Amino acid sequence: MFIPRVGPGPVRMAGVCLVLSVSFALGGCKSMNDVTGSVRLPGASAKPSTMGSDPGSMRAYAESWGQRYDKDPSDKTAAMNYAAALRRMTQYSQATAVLQRAAAKHPNDMEVLGAYGKALADSQRLREAAEVLSRAHTPERPNWSILSAQGSVADQMGNHAGAQDFYRAALKINPEEPTVLSNLGLSFALSKDLRNADATLSRAAALPGADMRVRQNYALVLALQGKFTEAETVSRQDLDAAQAAANVGAIRLMIAQSDTWRDIRKLDGKQARSSR
Repeated sequence: MFIPRVGPGPVRMAGVCLVLSVSFALGGCKSMNDVTGSVRLPGASAKPSTMGSDPGSMRAYAESWGQRYDKDPSDKTAAMNYAAALRRMTQYSQATAVLQRAAAKHPNDMEVLGAYGKALADSQRLREAAEVLSRAHTPERPNWSILSAQGSVADQMGNHAGAQDFYRAALKINPEEPTVLSNLGLSFALSKDLRNADATLSRAAALPGADMRVRQNYALVLALQGKFTEAETVSRQDLDAAQAAANVGAIRLMIAQSDTWRDIRKLDGKQARSSR
């Protein structure tokens, strides 16, 4: 068993990593950990510990479940929780390997297939992820989290219209779920529809269940519209004043260096002028 070292990254870039969780055309940080893509960690009984958000807690959780997994790789609970910890520590290839083995042993288990598909997406194996996720639920019993993950994969593959259909289907099952609304808002931004992106992310950020990722995605879309003061105000809900300013500064730099974001802003500006 290999337990990777994990440590906190620079706070200044944390928000940028979070807002890039769809792996926009910019590349960089990628994660399927629920916005975009936003996947709840798989539930399981008999946890030997609770996984906290700090590096030490994550490592201890991974050690505990990894030892149980080593004793019996066919143990679904151990595989799911060990892989969940690995994904939280961004050890995507290792998590994918654990879940690939679990899927081979439990080929019809939709919970395993769902986790495996999300891990494949983390590893940027998008076509494989799309195929596996399509088998992780059925039309008769759709799963909103899987639908949201399918939308995230579709967005990363450039199919934004298809992604938005997945998100809307997820919202029919779980209305007002902030992570899905956040994904939908980011998809609108990728589609160069900043007005709908703003409205959707504003709605998501106002919901009681919204977390830092949702709010930082909203800050990104505000910044894309040149609303840097508003973006900084939103960032300050989770960061101190200096960190929020640095975060928005990093987004400014990202926008300046990316043709994708410049094009989005130019198109949105033309739309705004034409509607006056």
